[in-house]
Amino acid sequence: MKKFFFIIFSVLSIDQILKVYIKTHFELGSGISILSFFRILFVENPGMAYGINFVGGYHGKRLLSIFRLFLVFLISIFLYRNIKKGSSKYLTIPISLILSGAMGNFLDSALYGLLFDSGTIYSQESKKWVPYFGISKINSNIFHLKKNHTEGYASLMEGCVVDMFYLPIIDTYIPHWVPFFGGYNFQFFKPVFNLSDLVISIGVLLLFMFKHKIKKAIQM
Repeated sequence: MKKFFFIIFSVLSIDQILKVYIKTHFELGSGISILSFFRILFVENPGMAYGINFVGGYHGKRLLSIFRLFLVFLISIFLYRNIKKGSSKYLTIPISLILSGAMGNFLDSALYGLLFDSGTIYSQESKKWVPYFGISKINSNIFHLKKNHTEGYASLMEGCVVDMFYLPIIDTYIPHWVPFFGGYNFQFFKPVFNLSDLVISIGVLLLFMFKHKIKKAIQM
């Protein structure tokens, strides 16, 4: 049990440290180049992993946060039961990674609206997500909030997820003479993501890679 707790705690701690640092040191849309194909680019995502956004505004955002909480609860129960019955580590370690990633993104959506003084918010008038300017600060009054009042940028379950890893492995202009695709800039990989997204993807990939060993272990 301690091994899995260590995995979850380590991933979650690094994920949150990175996100808080980026949020409090970078302006929205700014970043730095590490390599030609690897950049730190600060964006806020009101939707799901890798910038997928179909949350449908204010109510959709709250539903997504509740869904994340429900998902974390289900994965936690599944992991706990499989650890207790001694299931294969080919199953429990990937599930631990998926759980830690799900928890990381849930914390953003649940608490970041209260934790920070500025962030991306949804405008009921324009029906769009509205960015902000400047660098966010941690809300020093988060533990001294008055009833029905917050000095954060949003209420509980209404925060946006912080993303920062940008990997434009291919970033080129396609000449006009190329049929159908000419005259456009082509990028791969375009989505901006965070550590939580990455470990979820690694966990899912490991489950697929070792699915035969997992099945074999279950049948024994």
